[in-house]
Amino acid sequence: MAKRSFARAGVKAKPVTFFIVSGIILLALLLTWTGLTIPVPGSDDFIELYGAKDIRFGIDIVGGVEAVFAPEDFEGTPSSEDLASARSVLELRMDSLQILDREITVERGKGRIIVRFPWKSGETEFNPEEALMELGEMAKLTFRDPDGNVVLDGADISKSMAAYNPDNNEPIVSLEMTSEGANKFGEATEKLIGQPISIYMDETMISSPTVNQAIYNGKAVIENIGSAEEAIDLAEKINAGALPFGLEAVSSSTISPTMGRNALNVMLQAGLIAFIAICVFMLLYYRLPGFVACLALLGQVTGILLAIAIPQQTLTLQGIAGIILSIGMGVDANVIIAERIKEELNAGCSLPTAISNGFTRAFSAVLDGNVTVAIAAIILMIFGSGSMLSFGYSLLTGVILNALTGVTASRLMIGALSSMKPFRKVWLYGKRRAAANV
Repeated sequence: MAKRSFARAGVKAKPVTFFIVSGIILLALLLTWTGLTIPVPGSDDFIELYGAKDIRFGIDIVGGVEAVFAPEDFEGTPSSEDLASARSVLELRMDSLQILDREITVERGKGRIIVRFPWKSGETEFNPEEALMELGEMAKLTFRDPDGNVVLDGADISKSMAAYNPDNNEPIVSLEMTSEGANKFGEATEKLIGQPISIYMDETMISSPTVNQAIYNGKAVIENIGSAEEAIDLAEKINAGALPFGLEAVSSSTISPTMGRNALNVMLQAGLIAFIAICVFMLLYYRLPGFVACLALLGQVTGILLAIAIPQQTLTLQGIAGIILSIGMGVDANVIIAERIKEELNAGCSLPTAISNGFTRAFSAVLDGNVTVAIAAIILMIFGSGSMLSFGYSLLTGVILNALTGVTASRLMIGALSSMKPFRKVWLYGKRRAAANV
C-alpha cells in the first residue's frame, strides 16, 4: 500500500512571487507616470505608449472647440434627411477617434451643424482651426469585396432608406443605385454569391451583408439587421456617403471648461487624499492583508489610467464616475477577502487553511458583483455613444482589473508572504488575541 501523508493546505506561492507581482505593479505605475516611446526597427516610426499626463479630458474639465459646419458648394438648404445623415457620419468619425465627450446639434432651418468637442491631450496653444483638422474631410463610403477591393462607392448610391420586409415584418435597409452603380454592383454580386460585401465609412466597417444572388436592377436590400433603430442608423450612414455636398467649418471658437479651470487639480487632490485614507484604514484594520490590498488597488488604478491613456479615450466626468465605482468594488472585494481570512483564523483554522478558505469562500460574492456590473458596462458600450461610452469603458476596464489585481494578484501576494517565516504570525492577518484565563 502506498504511504499516505497529510498535505499542507493553503495557497502555494514561492516568496519570490510577491516581488514579481509587486514589481509588475510598480513598473506599470512608472509607465503611467512617464509614458514610453518605442522605436520601430527598420524605420523612423515610433510606437507611443501614453501616460496619465497625456489623458484626453472632456470639455467639462479642460474646455474645447465649438465649430459651425455648413454645406460646401451647395445651393439652397439641405433637407432634414441629409443633415441627419451628416450628423450620423460626424458621430461615427468622432467615435472612431475616441472623442467621446461631444455635442452635435443640427439647425435644420439654417442647414448647419454645430459641433463641440474637447482639446487633444498635450495641446498648449488652443487653436480652434488646427483642432478642426483632427476631424478631417467628410467621410468616404465604400463597398469592398473580401479581399478589400472597392467595388462601389458613395457616388454610385442614389439613396438608402430603412423599411420593413412585408413578408416577415423584419427591419431592412433598401438601396437604390445609379445606372453606373447598378452595373458595378451586378458584376460584383455575380462573382461574390455566398460571400460578404462589406460597407465601410472611411476605414470603419459599418455592415457586412452576404450576397445571396446577382443583382443587376440597381435595387438591393440588406436583411437580418436587428432592430429598426439599427436599420435607420445604417441607412443614414450610407446616405451620408452619398450626400450631394461636403461640410466646411464656417466658424470656430474656444470653449472654457464648464467646471472651471482648477477643477482637474481639485479632483486629483481629492482622489489622492481618498486613496491614502483608504490605505490607512486597510493597514490599521486588516494589517498584512490590508497592505496587499493597497498594492492591489494601486495596480487597479494604474491599469485603468493606462487603458484610458494609451488608446487616447476621452475621460469625461461620467468616465471618472466609472473609475470611482470600479475602485469602490475593488475595495469591497479586498474587504470581503480580508474579513473571511480573519473569520477563519478566529474559528481556529491554521494560517494556510484560513487563507485558502478565505479566498475560496469570498470568491463567489466577488465574482457575482463583478459579473453583473460588467454586463451593464458592456450593454452601455454596445448601445451607447459619447459620454455613455466613456462611462461604460472605464467601468468595464475597472471591473476586469479588479478580477486580476483584487483577486488573482492579492491571492498570489498573500500566499507568497505567508510562506515567509516573519509573516506567519496570525495576528498580522487580523486574528484576535486569546483572552487571558482568570
